Amino acid sequence: MRADLHIHTTASDGCWTPERVVAEVETQAIGLFAIADHDTIANVPSTKALAHEAGLGFLHGVEVNTRLDGHIFHVLAYGFDLEAPALATLLRENRARTDRYNENIVRCLIAAGYPIDLDDYFAYEYDHTRGGWKSLNFAIDRGCCAGLGGYFDLIADLPAELPSFPHPAQAIAVIRAAGGVPILAHPGISLAHAGVTEKTLRPFLDLRIAGLECYSHYHDEATTRFCLDWCKRHDLLITGGSDCHGAFAGRKLGVPAVDTADLRLGELLEHG
Repeated sequence: MRADLHIHTTASDGCWTPERVVAEVETQAIGLFAIADHDTIANVPSTKALAHEAGLGFLHGVEVNTRLDGHIFHVLAYGFDLEAPALATLLRENRARTDRYNENIVRCLIAAGYPIDLDDYFAYEYDHTRGGWKSLNFAIDRGCCAGLGGYFDLIADLPAELPSFPHPAQAIAVIRAAGGVPILAHPGISLAHAGVTEKTLRPFLDLRIAGLECYSHYHDEATTRFCLDWCKRHDLLITGGSDCHGAFAGRKLGVPAVDTADLRLGELLEHG
């Protein structure tokens, strides 16, 4: 059956509610899917219930922000205990780090002379079906930029330090302690600064990553082939997903097209 194991909802920066996700998954004839929001599982229970009601295969997941050598790496976690306290703490702390980073961006924009107000930002609310995050939507609504591309241009030269997310070792250990399966998300974009090679992937192997998201919108054919071969040589799991955020960010559900026969899910099948 068709699979998409990397979908975002309104709980993080996607613009689809759980109901919309399930409806779109059915429309695309995807038989197995996963929700993997950034540092939150808020929409997992409702999506799981809707998926089971629709007769769809579902894996619960989360995409954990980590930082290594000054670069952000996303570790996908699947099949963990939804009530594991250490994982809940890690996700809560990561969301707080992200909130502080967004606030710092606004402070930097104010310092750069943009006519915006910090109290206005604190009070600001937006419709989460727009997708994105608070500082992005605030900047758009206050006329600082027109959209996502303009936002990244806007903040490119700001002195806003990236969040101090935990080392991948910590995230992987917490995920495994919660009974979960840690997968390195989209290596092709995460390792764009150094390339996807045996050398650049070796640290994650040493940290007991369980597999790679080999099939990704971000990968060309050569990167996909390398990731598949690497996982097979090291006896690791193979996953794939669209990183779809609904209409936000331009990534389409079910792209790249992946069948469960293309994947190596191993222990993940126990969590379906």
